[in-house]
Order: sequence, then C-alpha cells, then structure tokens
Amino acid sequence: MKRAKLEIMRDILSIVRDNHNSIKITPLIRKSNLSSQRFKEYYGELSEKKFIIEIINKNGKVISLTERGHRFLEKYKTIVSFIEEFEL
Repeated sequence: MKRAKLEIMRDILSIVRDNHNSIKITPLIRKSNLSSQRFKEYYGELSEKKFIIEIINKNGKVISLTERGHRFLEKYKTIVSFIEEFEL
C-alpha cells in the first residue's frame, strides 16, 4: 500500500526521534524505505519547514528533530486518534 505524504513525513520524523533524536543521513534513508531521490524531496521539505536540523558533532553530521518536529508528531498522533475514534 502506498504511503501518503503525511505518513512518510511522520515516518521520517519518528525514525529520528526513535534513534535518540540523532541519526546520520545514510541510516535514516535506509530506515525510511524510500529511494534516495524521494528521500531528498521529503528531507528538503522537512528541513525547509524547520522540522529537522543538521548538527555537526564528534560523530560527524547528524539529523535531529526541532521542537516544531516534535510538535508535528504529537499533533499527527492526535489527528489519527480522532479519525480512528470516530471511524472516519
């Protein structure tokens, strides 16, 4: 089944969050189960919307969620719960 845009965005953000809010780009691409081209599109949008940031630390460049990215995941969960509760 094809994932919707918001589901893919949620999946990418969840992967980052579930990896202690710090993951390198290659494992993130692999875990997102997207082609590198499609990943670049979503990555660009998530970065542009300030949901994720790149941080350079002792391990190199890693991706982390911003506060806005965390809020997106919270709101997404609320919306899905609402849809399921009312069988929409």
